Amino acid sequence: MSAPPVAQQPNTVDVIFPLVGGFLPRDHAQALQDALCAQWPWLATEPHAAIHAIKLVPGLDGLAMLSRRARLLVRVPEHRAPELLAKTGMDVQVGGHALHLETPHQRELQAHATLYAYKVAAPSEDESSFLAEVTRELASLDIGGERVCGKRQNLMAQGGLIHAFSLMLHALPAEQSLRLQHHGIGAHRLLGCGIFLPHKSAAAV
Repeated sequence: MSAPPVAQQPNTVDVIFPLVGGFLPRDHAQALQDALCAQWPWLATEPHAAIHAIKLVPGLDGLAMLSRRARLLVRVPEHRAPELLAKTGMDVQVGGHALHLETPHQRELQAHATLYAYKVAAPSEDESSFLAEVTRELASLDIGGERVCGKRQNLMAQGGLIHAFSLMLHALPAEQSLRLQHHGIGAHRLLGCGIFLPHKSAAAV
């Protein structure tokens, strides 16, 4: 599905849930999407919704501890935020592991000159093809800036293996920075792909 014209992009906000839990699978994007869509079915059909992967303690094991600062970030159009904020405490199962979502709060998006996405879905494992696709999509949004492609990643989804790269953009004017955060790029937003955060605060989220 093609993206709406830039002028029609809705204002999006982040709804952030503090988390209480022990362990999660390191590759938990599909299980998290399934759990949240079971609670809010409209997420599956809302083209501007995105779910950020939960920060875990670094390591190589398939099962990882939640960071003390673990948060769940859900990016939605502003008119959808009250439905998420109405949940003052909720328990979900993610990959067979219990996760408690505490009282959420809303955060407006802020313009930053440097933005970072942990994962942006790629058409293949080829970095040059990925960057060419990124260039095309950013041009369609009238977004410039300098790009730095990061490490290649893979994640499992119901449709099979998804290739992705991390991506940083520098020297963004304020209006373009907000547009990129509101819109995102690439596919699989509910699997944590294509969501941009201010670089200095990305690790804290």
